[in-house]
Amino acid sequence: MTVAARTLTDQEQLERRAWFRARWERGVAFNRRCRIRVTRWDPDQVEIVLPYAESLSAHEDVFHGGVIAALIDTAGAGSVIAGHDFTKGSRLSTVSMSVQYLAPARGREAVAHARCVRRGRRVHFADVDVITDGRVCARGQVVVTISGERPGVGDPIEPLTEE
Repeated sequence: MTVAARTLTDQEQLERRAWFRARWERGVAFNRRCRIRVTRWDPDQVEIVLPYAESLSAHEDVFHGGVIAALIDTAGAGSVIAGHDFTKGSRLSTVSMSVQYLAPARGREAVAHARCVRRGRRVHFADVDVITDGRVCARGQVVVTISGERPGVGDPIEPLTEE
């Protein structure tokens, strides 16, 4: 039996987008551990900043490539959910990702600029550029699905604390 999606008001859509923005910074343990900051979150683009830390490095003063890939995944998925129509669900999963490393990721921070380039019924596509020291060090494409309801949407999210 198919259950009809509940229609959400514009205000409810905005509240869900705001909840997911807070979740990206504070509700996902990995993101908290990496100390990411969401500096832009709107339907057109998401910007996420990852400060450098020795624990995220491959070599002295260089971000590990896996950390850059995780940033691409996080920003790409964020760009999809930031402009998503929540009457179509809220359970998001990455199904594929490609990463091209263009230069060593050196600098005080890595900044990911992501935008959703195609919205489908369930499958959505995002392009991401990661910039360190003023130049693009990596590019990625992220494909996600959204279907069904994510448990806990709207539940309180704890404030950030110093770890």
